[in-house]
Amino acid sequence: MNRYIALVTVAALLVGCQTMKDDTPRARTAPDVDDAQLAKSIAGPERIVARIEPVALFRGPMPTGVAVSREGRLFVNFPRWGDPVEFTVAEVRNGKAVPFPSAEINKLQTTGQADSLISVQSVVVDARDRLWILDTGSINFQPVNAGGPKLLCVDLKTNEIVKRIPFPGNVALPTTYLNDVRFDLSRGKEGMAFITDSSDSGPNGIIVVDLATGESWRKLHDHPSTKADQNFVPTVEGKPLMAREPKQPEAYIKIGSDGIAIDPKNKLLYYCPLASHKLYSVSLDALADRDMKDEQVAQTVQDLGVREFASDGLECDDQGRLYLTDYENNAIRRRNTDGRYEIIAQDPRMIWPDSMAIGTDGWLYFTANQLNRQPRFHEGYDLRQQPYAVFRTRIGAQPVAMR
Repeated sequence: MNRYIALVTVAALLVGCQTMKDDTPRARTAPDVDDAQLAKSIAGPERIVARIEPVALFRGPMPTGVAVSREGRLFVNFPRWGDPVEFTVAEVRNGKAVPFPSAEINKLQTTGQADSLISVQSVVVDARDRLWILDTGSINFQPVNAGGPKLLCVDLKTNEIVKRIPFPGNVALPTTYLNDVRFDLSRGKEGMAFITDSSDSGPNGIIVVDLATGESWRKLHDHPSTKADQNFVPTVEGKPLMAREPKQPEAYIKIGSDGIAIDPKNKLLYYCPLASHKLYSVSLDALADRDMKDEQVAQTVQDLGVREFASDGLECDDQGRLYLTDYENNAIRRRNTDGRYEIIAQDPRMIWPDSMAIGTDGWLYFTANQLNRQPRFHEGYDLRQQPYAVFRTRIGAQPVAMR
């Protein structure tokens, strides 16, 4: 069978959608892709580097995070960024997004936010095959409310929530946007989590969580390495990307520390601001030491140089190689242990590759959500064309296993 026809067949089988019940007015939109156009877009042009495969497609709200369990279960999340969102976390079953771990906890609550999922930005499966859900507590980037920002752990054997970790107000600030999370389960009694605060209106930094006690603290608080580059203008789909709200002057993107990954061999945490061409690392030991002053932690920060591309998500494999989405060039790159970058996947369909997850099957999974086509970048016009996608590309490596 022709490989393009095969991709179309897979895509047709895997289209998943959510039923929208929210009557919130939508921004002015470009027409969605109909099924015939979808078949053509999935077949795609010949101009690709490596091969990507569609794993799941979504009509409705846009996804950001993706996670894959050891048994191959696929999870995604849909933040409440203005799209009508019926459920903010889902498992993909038979090509359809199903609320997870239950429909009830996904119901948006204006009160009692500690007991419901408000707006989830990331889902991650740890080395013990548990799903962690990072709830920003922020709807459409608005200030957070008490009880909203939290980290939940789901036992995938029972699909039950087994741990809830709320963030106090001195850790999840009113301006905080909890973006992405990684885990080192070899530390302390139950391990530690490391989270980026990517706020575009307040201090950035790294949040550290003791998973046994639930205590958390900020490190590299508003450190220059966590901040967006001043006057940064990325080029996406051949055009300069800036905030362009109706009747407002153009504004630079100011999203700070976003992508995050752990190097298990060298005990380093990689991170990068979204609005930047820079990449940094910092000592995991320094971050984990609650008593170490920020000035001392900052002494372990390494500036890994200026890249020719900007990234959203980061991920590491078990060999210490770093994967970086390249949203300016519809690509994913790998930084090898010698510091050399190479493109491992590039395809016109990879419009804003966002988050990544490495499966035990040797594939790298990632979302492509057309973030740059949102209304806030185009004078209120929504230029996204559904469906959104989870793709995968083979890398022949395993996920980090810090147990």
